[in-house]
Amino acid sequence: MRTTVTLDPDVAAALAQLRRRRSLGLSAALNELARAGLSNRPNPTRFRQRSAALGVRLDVSNVAEALEVLDQPELR
Repeated sequence: MRTTVTLDPDVAAALAQLRRRRSLGLSAALNELARAGLSNRPNPTRFRQRSAALGVRLDVSNVAEALEVLDQPELR
């Protein structure tokens, strides 16, 4: 696939260094750097919503009333 990319100066320098060190062409060096970057990604963790029992039952259809209930000092 042909495409045009703009490299940041630090990436261009790393690419040039890799090309000199390993005698690689531009495409081969860029593919190697891209693969190395992709393989070093941490595994994403799944988001898990945790809940805790507050000991209070709330009817949230009336937000103002729910806020009043939660604002009671014994619930803090």
